[in-house]
Amino acid sequence: MKVMNITNVEKFFTVIDQCEGKVELVTENGDRFNLKSKLSQYASLAKVFFGGRIPSMELIAHSQSDRLRLINYMMHMNE
Repeated sequence: MKVMNITNVEKFFTVIDQCEGKVELVTENGDRFNLKSKLSQYASLAKVFFGGRIPSMELIAHSQSDRLRLINYMMHMNE
């Protein structure tokens, strides 16, 4: 799933931390970072963070409930 225009990175990672299963960031080179790991969260930020926001990233959530959680976050992230 493609996630775009994340401006509140702290809230985004709070949602990731609430996920039950593995959530991975897929880089343009096909590398995968497990976003449940704090170290991977920081490393991924260095790759995708630009101008105070995350313009876009590709995520894989392995659990259906986690996919729904992320979709719900994206639908309401500007509220």
